[in-house]
Amino acid sequence: MDAALSQHGLTALPDQRPVVVQTEGLGKAYRTGFWLNQRITSLKDCSLTVGQGETFGLLGPNGAGKTTLLKILLGIIRPTSGTATLLNHALGDGAVKQRIGYLPENAYFYDFLTGWEFLQYTAGLFGLSRAAQQRRIVELLDLVGLPQETAKKKQLRQYSKGMLQRVGMAQALINDPDVVFLDEPMSGLDPTGRFQVREIILALKREGKTIFFNSHILSDVEIICDRVAILDQGELIAMGSLDELLGTADQYFVKGQGGRSAEIEPWLDRMTVQGDLWQGQVKGDPYDFAKQIPLAGGRLITLKQTRPTLEEFFIAQIRQRRGQ
Repeated sequence: MDAALSQHGLTALPDQRPVVVQTEGLGKAYRTGFWLNQRITSLKDCSLTVGQGETFGLLGPNGAGKTTLLKILLGIIRPTSGTATLLNHALGDGAVKQRIGYLPENAYFYDFLTGWEFLQYTAGLFGLSRAAQQRRIVELLDLVGLPQETAKKKQLRQYSKGMLQRVGMAQALINDPDVVFLDEPMSGLDPTGRFQVREIILALKREGKTIFFNSHILSDVEIICDRVAILDQGELIAMGSLDELLGTADQYFVKGQGGRSAEIEPWLDRMTVQGDLWQGQVKGDPYDFAKQIPLAGGRLITLKQTRPTLEEFFIAQIRQRRGQ
C-alpha cells in the first residue's frame, strides 16, 4: 500500500487513506490603507487534513477566510505564514495543476462563446486532443444536464445563472481531475438548481473524487459531506465528521396524522396528541414503524434523528466564540 501511494506522490492518513490536502499553521495577512500601514489578518494558524475520496465542506460567515484558504491551496495567492501541500506537492506546482479542477464563486466566462466552444477552449488548455475533447464534452454535458444542442448554439451571455453554473462545473471537470475545488457552488441558485448541483457533487463522490468546497447552504452540506470545518474571523473553530460534531442519535422523533391509536401508541414514548396530529419518540426500529403507520391508517409527516442540525451547531459555535 505505502509503495503504491508513494508512486503517486501521496502519504497516508492513520486510516490508510492517502492525504490530498494538508495545511499546518497557515496564515494570510494583507496590508491596507493609503500608506499600506494597516494589517488585516484573513486567515490565522489554520491546520487541516483532507483524505483521498473525501467530500470536505468548509463553512463560515461572510469574511471568515474561506475563499482565502481556497485561493492559497490553488496557488492563486501566497500564505504569509505556515505550510501546505496539495497531492503531496508544494502549492503552485504546475504538474499538480493538471490534476485539479476549480469553480470560482463568481466565475467569468467569455460571453460571446457558446458553451461548447468554451469547453473546447478549456480542454485545449489541458492539451486534450480533438477526439478526446469531443468525448469528454459529451460526457460532461450529460453529467451536468445541459443539452448538446443548447451548448452548441447558445452563447453564454444568454444563459441563466443555473445554466452558467452547469457550464462552470463542466469546465472544472474537463481534465478529469483528482481533486475538485468549488467556491460556493450553490450560491444564487433556485431550489431546482441547488438540487442539480448537489446531485452532480454526489455523482463525483461516487466516482471517488476528492471534493473541497465552501458553502452557506448548510442543509446541502449535511447531506453531501463526509467531514466539515468551520472558520470564523480567520480561525478554525471546529472540524470533524457530522457524527463527531453533532453526536449520534439513538432516538428518532416522529410526527404523524390520523390512524388507529391502539396500533400506533405502543411504538412511541412521550406520545402527545392534538386533534388528529400525534408525535413522540420512536421505540424500536424507526423504519419498521414508518412501514407500520399506513397499515394503521395513518400518515407519516416527519421522521428525524433527535440531534442538532448542522445549522443549529454552526450558529451555536459562532455565538459561543463571540460570547453572544
